[in-house]
Amino acid sequence: MNKIGLKGKSKIKRIISISIALIILGFTAAMFIMPIVLTVTNSFMTKSEITANYGKIFSDEGSSAVSSYIADKVNLKIIPDKVSFGQYITVLIKSPQYLLKFWNSVIYVVPIVIFQIVVALGASYSFARYKGRFRNTMFFIYIALMLMPYQVTLVPNYLVADWMDILNTRWSIILPGIFSPFAVFILTKTMQRIPSSIVEAAKIDGANEWKIFRKVFIPMSKNAIYSVAILLFMDYWNMVEQPLIMLQDNEDMHPLSVYLSKINAGEIGLAFAVAAIYMVLPLLLFLYSEDRVLEGIASSSAIKG
Repeated sequence: MNKIGLKGKSKIKRIISISIALIILGFTAAMFIMPIVLTVTNSFMTKSEITANYGKIFSDEGSSAVSSYIADKVNLKIIPDKVSFGQYITVLIKSPQYLLKFWNSVIYVVPIVIFQIVVALGASYSFARYKGRFRNTMFFIYIALMLMPYQVTLVPNYLVADWMDILNTRWSIILPGIFSPFAVFILTKTMQRIPSSIVEAAKIDGANEWKIFRKVFIPMSKNAIYSVAILLFMDYWNMVEQPLIMLQDNEDMHPLSVYLSKINAGEIGLAFAVAAIYMVLPLLLFLYSEDRVLEGIASSSAIKG
């Protein structure tokens, strides 16, 4: 009986501990997802309702001229009183700035992702296939550059862009992105874990270096390439500092991320609508490819067979 009682008590303790853990995790997840939910639902509110709920944050307390009612406290509302598509109509139809900035983002992100992976594949193959002190030194430099935040290399990039006379052009954003070391690090770690027996078998079959690279290393690094592409897209889709510094005299070339940061201080309703649309593409892309991203990251840290 004592043993049965002890087992029952331990089972109750386990259930209680699991329940507490689930409550904490659920609360944490709700806190993380709440800004996204508020952004999407508030984008369907009317301008007057948004002003009434959040105007206190953006209003000038010293100004006596207030055109609409502003509550004394900020009111976080999930369900709008009246669903309105006016903000989306303004952004997508009446305002050409949104579409212009959207295509600016596409023009920057797509070439950076494609060509950074192309450059990284060649560099990673060299690092994985050839050994030596020079190779180790170069790879250490790549890791050191990767660990540096972009703000540290922003001034050297600015000076180089000025020397190349590409400031205030798209190349001042695209070229530094293409030669970023992040993809090289991930793909090198993945290629280093490809068994040498496979390479030897390919050599016996008469494959040269180009064929080994194209038929062996690239297919076996497919998941890592996919995950790198998604992570690069997320990173450069949200870039703000680079365009603000490199395109100071050419605001027409600013991407959507910079446009979003600028309208936050003005049109609150438009900010919600633009932010909601802005999140759709990267969110869908990540949710669709989440498994491949995780597999690619895991393959870069797997134990070599």
